[in-house]
Amino acid sequence: MIAETSIPGLLVVDLALHGDKRGWFKENWQRAKMTAAGLPDLGPVQNNIAFNGTVGATRGIHAEPWDKYVSVATGRIFGAWVDLRQGPTFGTVFTTEIDPSRAVFVPRGVGNAYQTLEPDTAYVYLVNDHWSPESSYTFLNLADETVAIPWPIPLHDAELSDRDKAHPRLADVTPVPPKKTLILGADGQLGRALRTEYGEQPHIEYATRADLDITATDLDTARRWQDYEVIINAAAYTAVDTAESAQGRAAAWSVNANAVSRLAAIAERHRITLVHVSSDYVFDGASERPYLETDPLTPLGVYGQSKAAGDLAAATATRHYIVRTSWVIGDGPNFVRTMASLAARGVDPRVIDDQSGRLTFAEDIAAGIRHLLDTHAPYGTYNLTGAGEVRTWAQIAGEIFRLTGHAPGRVMPVRAADYHADAEEPVAPRPKNSVLDLTKIQSTGFSPRDATSSLATYLAR
Repeated sequence: MIAETSIPGLLVVDLALHGDKRGWFKENWQRAKMTAAGLPDLGPVQNNIAFNGTVGATRGIHAEPWDKYVSVATGRIFGAWVDLRQGPTFGTVFTTEIDPSRAVFVPRGVGNAYQTLEPDTAYVYLVNDHWSPESSYTFLNLADETVAIPWPIPLHDAELSDRDKAHPRLADVTPVPPKKTLILGADGQLGRALRTEYGEQPHIEYATRADLDITATDLDTARRWQDYEVIINAAAYTAVDTAESAQGRAAAWSVNANAVSRLAAIAERHRITLVHVSSDYVFDGASERPYLETDPLTPLGVYGQSKAAGDLAAATATRHYIVRTSWVIGDGPNFVRTMASLAARGVDPRVIDDQSGRLTFAEDIAAGIRHLLDTHAPYGTYNLTGAGEVRTWAQIAGEIFRLTGHAPGRVMPVRAADYHADAEEPVAPRPKNSVLDLTKIQSTGFSPRDATSSLATYLAR
């Protein structure tokens, strides 16, 4: 049984003891059962035991940059926890007694302390990161008057270390900031939308290729990755036609596949959530229905092949969201801006009319990504495009003309094969059907906006 407490994320776990005349047995940490019951997947890397020979041994209050799972093997303790994280619950206190039948999950940034109530108490705790001199540690005085922990044994009668006696009061403690979120590709259409979505916050880090080259050989050491909680990979090689050339092929695979594989390995090693943005180009477009997240990958050209490989690589990270989208429109050069400009300049464009899909506005992708992260939606792949009517590029162009006060009939529909017939450079094959099924992401409580309504808002802006 798992119970919540007054401190968000601090959980009390009742453990079953199986005993007879010889003693007892318990499953102190059982990953499958406990995660199924709602406990975070701790992923312990170290098991520590502190033996306390006397009653009144008191330790804390320590907040380390990792999660803890605390219990006792023998004896009994009075446990006290203080939320030292940034936010409205800073300074909140929770206390309870722990014997072998109880354990407590302590999230990063929550100060941990205890006092022994029986002799020969063995205090056991699992952690999911290793101690490092570069890590940031936060301490609070055991006798702080503000939090006023009701110690069963007065501190003047208890056994304390000189160091614990000297820790600062709550008023002098710097709140523990959240772990960092790294947004890659911050200068692209989606990157700029993510910057608008998240704003400038100390724990949000935006990186362009100049800031961090994800294809560089030193990627593994380019950051102190244990300080990060989320990586949002909005970086991609998107020159679909150029990818068909020898030079473009190498660049597409380097950015869209090889680099994603390395990001996934980093995410797995440091228990980071990896958000990777994918594309409708991983499909060949031959389906007569909208594509599901579970449909097999069937890319046509080099760009699609490299994106499909990136999807497979991203999925190797335990904590991953693959956000598959299509026909992205944001802040920068794009189809909508081009059509609006042609309409204004009196140019009557030839536009492809045998490829169908929905426009997706970058701000909606950014909002959807944040929704998945904030709601802790189940990890996996999610389609995320605009909702509503399916249209061809030519139909969308006609709508752009109409919305900007021009005659939609000026748009001349043409088949893709005819449009590209006179191209001098290689032209990548494109899926005829780019419609993605939105049922899965809608089931998480996120409703993508209607693409046509979003287009009108975009043009009005």
